[in-house]
Amino acid sequence: MMLMIPGPVQTRPETQAAMAQDIAPWDHGFRPTYARIRERVRAIAGGIAGEHVTLPLQGSGHFIMEAAMRSLVPVGAKILIPMNGAYADRMARLAREAGRAVVTLDLPNTRGARAEDIAPVLAADPAIGHVALVYSETGSGIVNDVPGIGRAVRQAGRRMLVDAVSAFGALPFNLAEHPECDALMFTSGKCLEGMPGIGFAVARMDAIRAGAGQAGSWCMDLADVLVHSERSGFGSIRFTPPVQVLAAFDVALDLFDAEGGQPARHARYRANADALYDGFVAMGIKPYVSKSEQGPIIVTVHQPSDPRFDFARFVEALKARGVLICNFWTTPEPTIRIGAIGALTPEDMQRALAVFRECLAEALPAAA
Repeated sequence: MMLMIPGPVQTRPETQAAMAQDIAPWDHGFRPTYARIRERVRAIAGGIAGEHVTLPLQGSGHFIMEAAMRSLVPVGAKILIPMNGAYADRMARLAREAGRAVVTLDLPNTRGARAEDIAPVLAADPAIGHVALVYSETGSGIVNDVPGIGRAVRQAGRRMLVDAVSAFGALPFNLAEHPECDALMFTSGKCLEGMPGIGFAVARMDAIRAGAGQAGSWCMDLADVLVHSERSGFGSIRFTPPVQVLAAFDVALDLFDAEGGQPARHARYRANADALYDGFVAMGIKPYVSKSEQGPIIVTVHQPSDPRFDFARFVEALKARGVLICNFWTTPEPTIRIGAIGALTPEDMQRALAVFRECLAEALPAAA
């Protein structure tokens, strides 16, 4: 089966094999693995030792995003969120329900947010303290210009939080070059090709300490994660973790390094996405975004307008032939989302496109 969704992703057999063991998470034999993962993640993020720290939290990307906003944005403080996709909508809800004041900037969901969108809003409202944004919007496939926006945020004297859940390990970002960024969040089951189950915030230690006591939740308090690490050691975790996921993630990081790290991972995903995009165009299927806005993570295309097209049956037909895609969409109009990430290659994309053609011909047979 080719798992072609934006996460969790197709994984390598070596990563899968690492799950097949029983592990005691607080055993002294496992502590070095957990501590090593935290250092490796900080290095991938371009974090600086003594300034940045990796703070893990069990759960999905939404968990680590909520924890970051609770831990780094004061209660009642204003946070600007550019709204151009479903995951920006979710970020805004997480912030509001945590008692933060959300300022929204509505943008088309067919292009990425840019510095010139953000800068005027910050200039007009000095009370906005943070900008929070999604790096890769997996509803449509666009990518927001996080590095460029970060420079605008820094120039305005504000702070930034980045949802890099579907970007980290593939799209470039270096925390050492972005002192305005308080935290970069991601999960184990996306572009680093591990198993799902744990989130990570690579955060500025000074910002985390400054927010101590404001999270309003023990489980979601990243300052408490830092305190525990400093008290009990960076190989210790507060609550029982998905420990087999951590063991597999350590192997996935080995494979990431062996491939050539972020540049190589990005190049493979870019080639995957280009193959999908061009293949659908050749089939007469219209992509949701222009080629210039198409990111390397997921390709979204419009569903055929023919009333005979049944999306649920189409998804099941693909699955029966070994290609598993999302069985839902998050755009206003009906679309099809196909992941370009995971342990897949451009050759896999061509095999998948052949299956798409076959299933489309079956769903929409030519008139006699």
